[in-house]
Amino acid sequence: MSADVRPIAESELPDWVRSVHTGFLTASRVTEADIALRAKYTDFSRTHGAFDPDTGRCVATLRSFPQELTVPGGAAVRSTAISNVGVLPTHRRQGLLTRMMAAEFAAAEARGDALMTLVAAEYQIYGRYGFGPATSLVEWEIDVARTGLDRRLSAPVDGGRIDLVDVEELRRVGPELHERLRARTPGAVNRDDRWWNMTTGVEEWSYRAFRDKFYAVYRTPEGEVASLAVYSADDHWTDAKIPQSSVQVRDLLAVTPQAERALWQFLCSIDWVLKVRTGYRAPDALVPDLLPDPRAARVVTAADFLWVRVLDVVRALGARTYEVPGVLVLEVTDGTGPAAGRYRLDAGTGVCERTEEAPELRLGVAELGSLYLGGASAVRLAALGRVAEERPGAAALADAMFRTARSPWCPDIF
Repeated sequence: MSADVRPIAESELPDWVRSVHTGFLTASRVTEADIALRAKYTDFSRTHGAFDPDTGRCVATLRSFPQELTVPGGAAVRSTAISNVGVLPTHRRQGLLTRMMAAEFAAAEARGDALMTLVAAEYQIYGRYGFGPATSLVEWEIDVARTGLDRRLSAPVDGGRIDLVDVEELRRVGPELHERLRARTPGAVNRDDRWWNMTTGVEEWSYRAFRDKFYAVYRTPEGEVASLAVYSADDHWTDAKIPQSSVQVRDLLAVTPQAERALWQFLCSIDWVLKVRTGYRAPDALVPDLLPDPRAARVVTAADFLWVRVLDVVRALGARTYEVPGVLVLEVTDGTGPAAGRYRLDAGTGVCERTEEAPELRLGVAELGSLYLGGASAVRLAALGRVAEERPGAAALADAMFRTARSPWCPDIF
């Protein structure tokens, strides 16, 4: 008998969470506190499990939740976010993930969502379901002594100020600042109360020890909050009692370059700190070149991050804006979903519609997801054999239309 794949009942949540922990190698036990916290935020109609017919145990998991994704032009597109995807090592290669994905595809279409998103733990899994990597990230480690910054100057040079604040103040100013940043950042997603609670330690998992953090807020000379940083620090000393601490940035949001510069200057001026890890930033982030000596920042992580799966091509392409006017006919293949078809995109008017016109560019739905936020190049994908030009110059036109002046960036894992 095949496994039973379906939304879980509330009584099955402990077994489902145990399967998540096992699949992600995070814990071998489940506490009542963890179950209560998970139940608080769980929509059981969107929490899927696969149950072994012999033992009745949950052996595979998938959860979805509503999300808003900012696209070029600033629109927030309603999407289905996928998370907690896992299959126990005892039940792999039985098609369980495919069945759970199919159920979620059908549900997302029924809800009218134009997109699906996820952050892929493994690269090779999700392309076959039509997801394409749409944003990437870089993390730098800054050697503070080599930056060329004057560490005696921690205050902003523009007349603003930086304050260290408590959790209550961060909760008061953080969500509004994030919304301002999200509105102008393709690839950013909305944050709910759970996100802020987990970041500040108001709520926490028993298996993941909360590390105390510091919260710094930059205010302009007019008193407006324009950036914030959440960071932690280790406590390392040599045998000769010389401090050699490091700072790890957990979150840094800035709505102006001046506000971002002020926080990096502050973080690199903290006494006892020799290294600053920037956390995950956009690949074209300002931070290395804000330093007098950019070589003081070395790349320690570079990877794909947010993946996008287009469900409704007409609505998805019609929701964003384009860098230059132009008309392009796309033929999209989609073996596991509803996006297949031929589409005429008029970047000047922002209208996308189905058409019978001859295609100029052929691509899979995963490649469309990679292009969607402006972070990938159609010319490069064509060179890789993943996009086919039916009209010479069509890939270059797609780049001119889809690419954005700054790289898309998703600040949040989910």
